[in-house]
Order: sequence, then C-alpha cells, then structure tokens
Amino acid sequence: MLSRFYSRKTARAPYNQLTFNTLALRDIKEIFATLLPSAPSDSAQAVCRMKAEMSQAVSAITRSPAEVVRLTPVSQAPNGVCYASAGEVAVNSFDLERMVAAVPSHIAAALERKAYYFVPLTVSQGDETVIADRYDVALSDNAVCHRNLNLGDSQCVFISTRLMDDKFSVAFEFYINVGHALVERAGVSHEFSELAWSQVEAGVRGETSLDAWETRKLATANGPDAERYKTEYFEATFSDTISIYLLSLYLDVDYYDLRERDYPLLAPSALAERLRKVAELFPPNTGFEFAVLYKRRG
Repeated sequence: MLSRFYSRKTARAPYNQLTFNTLALRDIKEIFATLLPSAPSDSAQAVCRMKAEMSQAVSAITRSPAEVVRLTPVSQAPNGVCYASAGEVAVNSFDLERMVAAVPSHIAAALERKAYYFVPLTVSQGDETVIADRYDVALSDNAVCHRNLNLGDSQCVFISTRLMDDKFSVAFEFYINVGHALVERAGVSHEFSELAWSQVEAGVRGETSLDAWETRKLATANGPDAERYKTEYFEATFSDTISIYLLSLYLDVDYYDLRERDYPLLAPSALAERLRKVAELFPPNTGFEFAVLYKRRG
C-alpha cells in the first residue's frame, strides 16, 4: 500500500475530523413524555421502569486506569510498540494493528516502557482519571483526548477513540503523542533544525501547529528569551512533522486536511521538505512507503 502526502494546487473546504451523532438520554425521556402524556398510572409506572432499564443499559462502566491495565492484555507490534484496546473503541483491530505498525523501528525504540491503551473515553474527574468502557454522553463533557499516567515504572497512555470516531483523528492523536515522546527522549535532529530555521529566515509562511506558530514569532522577536523560544520552536515543529509523517505512512493525507483555524498552515513545498528530511532520518518499515505527490486540476 502506497501512502502519500498530497498537496493540491486548488483549495477546498477543510476536512471535518470530528464526528458526533449521539442522542442524549434526556431527549429519549422527552420523547416518551410526549408520546404518553395522559397514560394511566400503571402504564406510567411501566414507562418509568423502561426508562430506568434504558438508563442502566446505556450508562458506561468506568474503571480506574490501574484496573484497565490489570484486566487488558497488551500486544507488541513487530516494531516493538506495546498497545492494547479496551471497551467499545472506534477503530477495528486490523486498522489499529496497522496504525501501530506504521511507526518506524528507529522511532519505536524511543518508546520503551510505554504502552498505548486505545479506549472509548478517558474521563477527568477532578484529580482522578477514569476509563469508560463505551461512549456515554453524560461523561463526554469531562472526557479528554488522551492522558499520560505513570503506573509503576512504566507510562501508560490512554487515548479516547470515541471523542474522534474516525481513523484519521484517532491515528493523528496517537502519532502526536509518539512525536512528543520521541523529542522528549532523543531531542531534535540538528539537520532538521537547520532546515526549519532556513525556511524561517527565508520568510516561508505558516507553521505546523499553534505551538510552532507562537514560538516561532517569539523566537524571531529578538527578545531576551529568543534562544529559549528558538529551542522550543525546534521541538514543536520536529514533533509536528514526525506526527504528520507517521500519519502519511498509515493513510493518504491531503494537505488541506491538516489546516486549522488558529494559525496558517506551513506552505506545501516547505512542509514537503520537512517531511522528506524526517523520512531520511526515520525510513519507513517494510510494507510502508512515503511519497509526496502534487495534484493538479485537469
């Protein structure tokens, strides 16, 4: 399978990465109330029992992260990455296996003593975190995209698959975490830093994330902390580019799928240069390929 990073010459509307199609339980209750406004007491009691049974049926079971780790068997991909799936997740086992396998072995080596748990919802409850076994609208407001938790001498990363509900978004969340973990463990490539800074000095527009966009502005402002911001800029843009590169190994990625509203995306040719540099540093595993293709309107 040839995975490609696409860059089109004509723009289109941004890809909507998040999809939600959930009917709240309270809406169901309102429907029952509307359909049975004058039901006799026995029928009303029956409806109440039905509502209670429905509430019990749809309410998610929550467990502590430690309990999820204890109950869930962990798999190890050929590249060495440890991962597991628990509950009603949004990605099937084949796609999940390939998503993890796309991480090049040289990157995977920096992820030792880490395990990635793909779960329906990771929910923040004050100072505590719980894991829901399915999507629950009552828990979704406090759900987070991911949470890194240290358990013993290992770090477990819980990724909420049902907040995103599509392969693109789930995979991107996973790869963003991988990119940050690599930079934290191994630092930033000097070759990549030189390339990125040469683009900055050339006035290339846009960036790869809001963090990169903000730190780039601060690094070029000639303030007293410019060098510190320059280092933070290199860390941000290196991890960003790694994440996009991994995503393009797993899926065909269109340039415009990466656009955000909060900052202008890095120019296509500049992004392609950075991606090629990362591909040189971390060649794809067997069975995965990287290419930059340009589409033109015929």
